Amino acid sequence: MSAGEPFHETRDNDAVADVIIVGGGPAGVAAALALKERGVARVTILEREAALGGAPRHCTHSPFGMREFGRIYFGPAYARRLQRQAQAAGVDIRTGHSVVEMGQDGILLVTSARGVERFKGRRIVLATGAREKPRSVRLLPGDRPVGVVTTGTLQSYIAFHGIMPFRRPLIIGSELVSFSALLTCLTHGARPVAMIEQEPQPLARPLFRLFPRLVGIPFLCNATLVDIRGRGRVEEADIRLSDSRIMTVACDGVLLTGQFTPEAALLNASPVDVAAGSEGPLIDQDGRMANPIFFAGGNVLRAVETGGWSFREGRRVGAAVADDLAHESCYTRAVLVTFAEPIKFAVPAMVRQPGLDEPPFRDFQLRFTRRVQGRLSLHLDGRDVWSKSGVWLPERRVCVPIPRAVAEAGAIAFHFLETN
Repeated sequence: MSAGEPFHETRDNDAVADVIIVGGGPAGVAAALALKERGVARVTILEREAALGGAPRHCTHSPFGMREFGRIYFGPAYARRLQRQAQAAGVDIRTGHSVVEMGQDGILLVTSARGVERFKGRRIVLATGAREKPRSVRLLPGDRPVGVVTTGTLQSYIAFHGIMPFRRPLIIGSELVSFSALLTCLTHGARPVAMIEQEPQPLARPLFRLFPRLVGIPFLCNATLVDIRGRGRVEEADIRLSDSRIMTVACDGVLLTGQFTPEAALLNASPVDVAAGSEGPLIDQDGRMANPIFFAGGNVLRAVETGGWSFREGRRVGAAVADDLAHESCYTRAVLVTFAEPIKFAVPAMVRQPGLDEPPFRDFQLRFTRRVQGRLSLHLDGRDVWSKSGVWLPERRVCVPIPRAVAEAGAIAFHFLETN
């Protein structure tokens, strides 16, 4: 369906909006604020949880909000600030509303305490965020006792129920969220027995790597969980070390951190395209998906960035949607961005022309699948227009400026030449 085409099969009792935002985390709220600031009258947020705020609602630590609001908040306070901002801006907030189907004509099927309803919007913004992969997806070995949880589950237990599910867990992972999980444990009466990472080096930046050792928690790289044992709840775990020895640790829980994936289940139930590598929506430089009435921003695009990054990106996408509503953009062509291993993904993974005057994405965002050394380059129609050599680490954001010349390119490709 092209922008501006009338809706199909609408009903008198359908809830109508200029823009519907699916997801009320930092990116979704920021998009709504940008839309209202630019005069878009009917902006609706559909949020499945009981309040806005997204993942920060569960994070009982700081820092959040410094760049957005000029002060530092703990997660729940930051989430409440987001909700107050949206309310003050006049956004139509629908909490406890879960979108179960996205129609290509902008009609959404939504469930809530009221039952099943239909919402329709001239534009739809997907801002559903990301989630950690659970045990079932990670294919972990061993028994199935109580006490194997993700960081999100841990933080929900603490924030909403005041429950700490273990006292001496083993922490799996070394992403930024892993150190957040360690801090959560230490500030709520639990002392992890160890942190382990299967990669040769921690995935988080050097500043965070010092934290476990400063608080006396063993931190092991090149270490893999090979068994979990327990009757009823976790009792011990086996870890394969870098020299192939097996170390057994007594613990009462296993905390699975990181390995985020975009919360993009709605895309699996609809014909909207999914980008290669990222598992999130395929978007262009304007944040627009394959269907031009759909946009996306925040961690649903690629897991995972901070709340502040998601907020800023959401604002830019919201501004782009407002611009699109005002000018009813018409595109002549789209060119996919290609890449190969060890590059994991590129966002945006498509460039449309002519595009908006102020696109929200000024850089290609890349990630690598593993630690490599070599030369990364961007090619337009086979011509090398940008390159950089160095050591590239897994799960680190790499930003490559989108050159003006992409407007005329018929082929856009990233290449990597690995060196020893």
